[in-house]
Amino acid sequence: MLNACADRYRFAVGLGACLARGQVSLLPSTHTPEVIRQLRAFAPDVVCLTDEAACPIALPQVGYPATAAQAVGAVPQVDPEQLVAYVFTSGSTGAPVPHRKSWGRLNACVREESLRLGLPGGCAIVATVPPQHMYGFESSVLLALANGHALCAERPFYPADIAAALTRVPRPRVLVSTPVHLRALVAAGIQLPHTDLIVSSTAPLAQQLAVEIEQRFATRLVEIYGSTETGEIAARRPTQEAHWQLWPGVTLSQRGEETWAQGGHIEEPTRMSDVLELAGAGRFLLHGRVADLVNIAGKRSSLAYLNHQLNSIPGVLDGAFFHCDEARTSQTGVARVAACVVAPDLDAARVLAALRDRVDPVFLPRPLLFVARLPRNATGKLPHEALRALAASHSGPATVA
Repeated sequence: MLNACADRYRFAVGLGACLARGQVSLLPSTHTPEVIRQLRAFAPDVVCLTDEAACPIALPQVGYPATAAQAVGAVPQVDPEQLVAYVFTSGSTGAPVPHRKSWGRLNACVREESLRLGLPGGCAIVATVPPQHMYGFESSVLLALANGHALCAERPFYPADIAAALTRVPRPRVLVSTPVHLRALVAAGIQLPHTDLIVSSTAPLAQQLAVEIEQRFATRLVEIYGSTETGEIAARRPTQEAHWQLWPGVTLSQRGEETWAQGGHIEEPTRMSDVLELAGAGRFLLHGRVADLVNIAGKRSSLAYLNHQLNSIPGVLDGAFFHCDEARTSQTGVARVAACVVAPDLDAARVLAALRDRVDPVFLPRPLLFVARLPRNATGKLPHEALRALAASHSGPATVA
């Protein structure tokens, strides 16, 4: 079953129905027509559970019932080895790559998460991330089911909606979000009701922003590290430490320049897509994604570092570096990076001048493109393909440094 319910409660009910019937939930990262065609090839008997009146997904559909039935009987006992879901990442070919998730391992993961987050019993969890994403699946649905917490059905997006959703739930309150949403929340100047904990994932949070969040909202902020393949495997409080602490039983090992994760709740040894520096005692530093490394004229940096510097410039609302396309690089024989920026009150000269104070000149973006917004997905991530497509179609102000 493809669980496409946007309402988090309905998603959880659909998940429970699959568990009780011994069926498997399919959780792809997107629902584009091509992904749906590939899902049908992977699972020819797939049906779509939806709470949307006119769902565009081209699969046999089961509509979520308008009236819920009364609960009957005991809570089903699920075998820890039961296959719960296939979550999908996009491989190098663009085809969704399935990863198995079993009930016992998922529960072990989120029980440890609850301990690491220091959650008291009966928390109310509000989340800005969709339940179909691995982070949202674990931290807004399974975290509640496995630890006796309550989940909020809606997915607020705008800062005022986030504040209102938190106001409607009792304490202790937890906000599960992303750096993009949290940055917008701070920039909007919205006052939140007292929130006992804020959880962030999908990208590293700048320490300056983490400090501002804790001070502004009088709360604790904890970051979660993981991947679709492994699930959540580590946490840290960025205002107090740079190192991440692994979940018990999970270990990291290095094979040449690659880092592999295994043990604990991880289904099978998995090569990580990030550059990790092991520090012993289950601790590590995160230096960005392998694909984000930049080497220009013998000098090394990462897109994550460059993005941090760009977004630290006053007046920049959002911005991202990306590798130039191969065709452009091959014309000069020199690697280059470009950037898209949302900065309505700045011009190219001021942005570049600020960048020159922060990064080596070889990493100045060529070109620097001004756009109205960046094509972020539901979890705030920016696929490089989307950035390149935006740059290719852009006809606004640009600079060649």
